[in-house]
Amino acid sequence: MEVGMARRKFAMQPEPQSRLLLTSVRGFVRSLVEDISNGRSPSIALERYRTYCSDPLGNCACSSDTPFAKDFISIDKHPQAAHRLAGLLRVLSIVQQLLQQNKHASKRDIFYMDPALFVDQAVVDHIISDICILLNCSRHHLNVVPVGKGLVMGWLRFKESGRTVSCIKNPNTDYPIPVCLEDVEDIVSVAQYILVVEKETVFQRLANDKFCDRNRCIVVTGRGYPDVPTRRFLRYLVEQLCLPVYCLVDSDPYGFDILTTYRFGSTQMAYDAKLMRVPEMRWLGVLPSDFEEFNLPDRCLLNLTPEG
Repeated sequence: MEVGMARRKFAMQPEPQSRLLLTSVRGFVRSLVEDISNGRSPSIALERYRTYCSDPLGNCACSSDTPFAKDFISIDKHPQAAHRLAGLLRVLSIVQQLLQQNKHASKRDIFYMDPALFVDQAVVDHIISDICILLNCSRHHLNVVPVGKGLVMGWLRFKESGRTVSCIKNPNTDYPIPVCLEDVEDIVSVAQYILVVEKETVFQRLANDKFCDRNRCIVVTGRGYPDVPTRRFLRYLVEQLCLPVYCLVDSDPYGFDILTTYRFGSTQMAYDAKLMRVPEMRWLGVLPSDFEEFNLPDRCLLNLTPEG
């Protein structure tokens, strides 16, 4: 895909999408009001997802983007659903304001707009996922943005909101990954591959060792479990640059979980998996077999706890 095509694609989407979402929000609220006015108890159906194997006879190809059941919010059957519905409507009201005013807010910002109602941050997180499923959209379409934590370095240059981010000038210097992918355009790279590392300490070790001076590559880290901007940016890099992508994680349950989150997506955001997963990702290591193959000393191992 040409760079110009990518720029037009991301520049044209937000405004029409906002109008469509505002129409959907108003239609949803109107239907609830009509139900109540006519003496009917409101009932909302939400798709639920689970992980499944999409290629059981070949290489591991797990997915979680197909709904398998519905979750109903029904006040007459579950009295506690009234509080859940109130929270959903409150967040919808906030989202409506964000879209109308073309402003953005984080999930944490939304929580502090009504902490007495939400009680816990996890409640807001769950409600936002429900709204995305309800309106068939992605979280960024709601103008709800995370606080980014991912880093990138290497042979890469792009524009973010008109500002040039030139990693190429100093390929061993880390730059924050853009929070809003729609602001990214004119991406250019002479890299030969993309390397994703689990930990920031490994990322900084590679930077200190001038790894990108000797290797024409792009290095990405989510600093542990990757956030949405990191996963979306990585997906975008793979699509736009058509480069092979490798992942280096610890050989433990947490490392495997991080690898599968990059590669297959998460069940929590299964409705958005196609925009974030990177099934092309190859597991570079650390492999369980590396201990014997490379005669690693015992000090390189840690005992597993009951939690993993």
